[in-house]
Formats: sequence, C-alpha cells, structure tokens
Amino acid sequence: MGRARFDQAGFLAAARELIAERGPAAISVDAVAERLAAPKGSFYYRFASRDALLGELWLTTVLAFQEGFVAAIEAGDGLSAALHTPAWARRHLDDARLLMLYSRHDFVHGDWPAALKRGVADQAERFEACLKTFARAAFGRAGGTELRRAAFVLAEVPLAAVRPHLKRRERPPRLVDELIAKTYHAFVGSACGDDADGGARTR
Repeated sequence: MGRARFDQAGFLAAARELIAERGPAAISVDAVAERLAAPKGSFYYRFASRDALLGELWLTTVLAFQEGFVAAIEAGDGLSAALHTPAWARRHLDDARLLMLYSRHDFVHGDWPAALKRGVADQAERFEACLKTFARAAFGRAGGTELRRAAFVLAEVPLAAVRPHLKRRERPPRLVDELIAKTYHAFVGSACGDDADGGARTR
C-alpha cells in the first residue's frame, strides 16, 4: 500500500511542498525522499537527478498554467488572458508561488532527458505564438514593438500585480483584477491608436 506513494506524482508533490516552505534551493534528493518517507533508490528509479525532478516540476506547473492562458488567446479574449494570472493564482496558490516568485532558471538547468528538453522548448514556443497572435489582433502586426507591448499587458502587468500577495502567501484580492483590467484597457486602447514610432495611425 505504501509503494503507491512513491510514484512520480508523489515525488513532485513532495518537492512542491518543500519549495512552498523554503524555495527551490532547499530541494535535494535526500530532502524529497525524507519528506515522502521513501528510499532514495525509489527516487532514482523515476528521476535521473535533482535537476530532472526540478525541471519536470517546473514544466508540469507551467503547462497547467498555460492551458487557460492559451485558451483565452485562441478565443480572441486578451483581457481574459491577462486576468488568467490572478484567477489561477487564487485556485493554485502554492503552484503560483513556485511559478511566479522564482526564475525559470532556478528550475531549468542541468543534464535532462531529451523529452524534458523538448517539453520546455515547446512551452516557450507556445507562449511566443500566443504573444504574436495577440499582437496581430490588438496592434495590427507582430513586430518587436508590438510583441513587447503584448508581453507587458499579458504577462508583466499581471505578474507585478500578484507577486506582493504571493510573497505573503495570500490569494490575490479582486482589486488586483481591477488594476490589471484598467491597465489593459488604457494601454491596449492607447497603443492601438499609435504606430510603432508613437505617431497617430491613419484609419
């Protein structure tokens, strides 16, 4: 009966708990195995190394987050994509803290299996594709300036709004949604009326 606890999901859950308490630097094979009360051999049966565990945990978390974000972009709803960050953080507080309080590079390094490397590359490409889709719809094209605007309103503003609350391990209040939405409408509406050089766009 105890063996079922020592599956891949169990090790990932144990690592997630430790990161919520102490951050990714606290993760070691010994710490994770001890948290799960599992033998180290059981860990190495499922993960090649600590780096592989951290990479798998980061990728699993970012893919779970991206699901709703991508769906909103594909539906042509940029505001919902921007508001996905606080909504997801409320539902998945510890996962949000893992993803939004630490750098990707705290997790993504070392010698990985090829499938894990491909998964990380694929999710990055998926995010870039979403920015391009939004930039074309909101700003008329997907050049460097438009992609920078897209990243700002869809990712950077929502992240800046939720991070102070995540640091205190509290769910973002509804005021955060209001701040994100007002910034989105002000910036997207303003940017749509300007060309890349800041001049008025002829309609």
